[in-house]
Amino acid sequence: MKHITLLLCIVFSMVFGYAQTNKTVTIGVLTDKSTARTQVLFQQMKKEITAVIGQDVTVRFKQPLENQFNFPEAKKNYEKMVAGDADIILAFGVVNNLVINKIKQYAKPTILFGSVNSDFTDFPKEQKTSEIPNITYLITPFSYTKDLEAFHSLYEYDHVGIIVDEFLPEILPLQSLFDTHFSDKEATYSLLPIKEGKLNPSSLNEVDAVYLISGFYLQETQFGELVTTINKNKIPSFSANSIADVERGILATNQPETNIDRFFRRIALNVESIISGVNPSDLPIFVDYKNKLTVNYRTADEIGFPMRYSMLSSVDFVEGSQEIHPGPNQKSYTITDILNGVVEKNLSLEAARKEVALSEQDVKLAKSNFLPNVVASASGAYVDPELAKVSNGQRPELSTSANIGLEQVIYSEGANANIKIQKNLQKAQQEVYNAEELDAILNASASYFNALILKTNVRIQNQNLQVTKKNLQIAQQNFETGASGKSDVLRLQSQLAQNTQSLINAGNSLQQAFNAINQLMNNPMSTKIDVMDAGIANGIFKNYRYEEFQEILDSPQLRPAFIEFLIEEAKTNSPELKNLGYNLDATQINYKLNNLGRLIPTVALQGNYNITFSRSGEGASPPTGFPMLPDNYYNIGLNISLPIFQRNERNINKQIAKIQEDQLLIQKDNITLDLDKRLNDMVLNVINQIANIEISKEAERTAEESLSLSQNAYK
Repeated sequence: MKHITLLLCIVFSMVFGYAQTNKTVTIGVLTDKSTARTQVLFQQMKKEITAVIGQDVTVRFKQPLENQFNFPEAKKNYEKMVAGDADIILAFGVVNNLVINKIKQYAKPTILFGSVNSDFTDFPKEQKTSEIPNITYLITPFSYTKDLEAFHSLYEYDHVGIIVDEFLPEILPLQSLFDTHFSDKEATYSLLPIKEGKLNPSSLNEVDAVYLISGFYLQETQFGELVTTINKNKIPSFSANSIADVERGILATNQPETNIDRFFRRIALNVESIISGVNPSDLPIFVDYKNKLTVNYRTADEIGFPMRYSMLSSVDFVEGSQEIHPGPNQKSYTITDILNGVVEKNLSLEAARKEVALSEQDVKLAKSNFLPNVVASASGAYVDPELAKVSNGQRPELSTSANIGLEQVIYSEGANANIKIQKNLQKAQQEVYNAEELDAILNASASYFNALILKTNVRIQNQNLQVTKKNLQIAQQNFETGASGKSDVLRLQSQLAQNTQSLINAGNSLQQAFNAINQLMNNPMSTKIDVMDAGIANGIFKNYRYEEFQEILDSPQLRPAFIEFLIEEAKTNSPELKNLGYNLDATQINYKLNNLGRLIPTVALQGNYNITFSRSGEGASPPTGFPMLPDNYYNIGLNISLPIFQRNERNINKQIAKIQEDQLLIQKDNITLDLDKRLNDMVLNVINQIANIEISKEAERTAEESLSLSQNAYK
């Protein structure tokens, strides 16, 4: 009984003790305006605060109060929050900061953050806290003027347009700040206001660069329209907000990737300190981080921004997720675009099509042997007068005449055979073209996928470079704090140089792949192109059901039948075999012609019509008693010819045809055997590639996990 009583006492004391230590803290949030983007950040901040506070304290967040950029409303919201049950007040936004800063005494712990720009603060450098009871600030190294300097180092603009919310110049001394900054600069500036979520496109006509210091409260579609307008005008852009703007299409920013996480962590730590009893006036007000230039290289390519190799080691690059709008000299190709372009415009195929056209003319030339051959001629003659006298009027001294001759082949075994031969040769030439077209399509497909591989390699090399930069930053921090020696810093600096060179090589290889595509499509080498990603289960590839192919190839029982099917299809559709077949038919026709065909005669019709225009001089008139020759007369004849012996040419041609037939049959067997081998090799290669892909997926997953563990351990 005593043991049970003791156990109950322990349980009740634990429950009672937990109830004493677990308390509820209510946090109120003030914001200028709530948007989808601020709501996401608010949820991220809530999650961070809850994680830092732990389970000993229950944190309750009140619904954020908005002022819609109205000063009286902002003051009213703050007073409502003070009068309510909020234990801690988090205030975000320009208007809230300006309103709350004017208050002399603070009844509740308040944290101001999000819009306290170092350009507008006058805290002494040695001051580390607010020194005002119940209030603290979070001041970052963020600065409009430093951003403009970083932007100018990236792009030497002459006149920059600074995009601001319409209300912002009325509540912040922006005009004074920028006038002072540009007073000793050659460049100038203009303020470009956003009105009702839109920027007047004509305002971009006078600027050669834009600096976005607003737009945080724009809707996603409005921000997308703004980015599209800027990039279509080929204007370099710079954001004061975050890398998220760069990922959505802005060219560059000077804000590091981790500043949001660090910012929320500091807010959470301040909240934890206040709950623990620390007065906000004793909390540090500066959030320190190093600025880092980040560039969207897809946007850079879209607007034609000059990228220098010297930037690789100091600038981070992201691909972004925005839709690219190619310019008049920029094209983005799918595999279908490339294949169609090669068939339509490739110069080698165009030359091959001319060969087909020439073979068609050979067929027409062979058929023309059965068309009539009409020849007209005119002549004038002068005959020795002495001879003319004794010619009895048959050959006058002077005469002019004309002749029209007709020759029509009625039947010729050689002409018939030649027509059949030329038709087969024309079909054979068409198959030669088909083979070249298939080769061109195969080369185009290989070039497309090669470009995709190299494009991915550029992305991988860029990721390697960024990881090395982060590791170098960690190593420098560890060295500065004495946690490690300088060897890691030196090793990573060397690795940084190697990664930079690898990225340059990868970029050049990608450009060479693009040059190969331009050549295949008969584009100028200066044409800027890109290739769109392809998914085996998407687009035109979806209809081919590659998953079923993979299952068949993976089955030892189904694979032989599948290979046999592929071989039969290849034999049926092979242009090389069809070409040999047509050449074989032509050779056999030639053999028959030189064998029994030589015994068949050639039948032709001939005719002439003669006209005498004039007779004069001696012998122009026949002597008395001799008839006068007619001025116009004709003759018609039928010609049948049969070659008896042509220097043994027929026998020799027959033997040549037989040898050619044997040669073609051997080539046919050789091509068939080669098809068998190539298809078997291709299937085995596909199986190898499938295995490599699966192994690579696993290796990637393992490497990712290993990298994460190594980086965490290193940190």
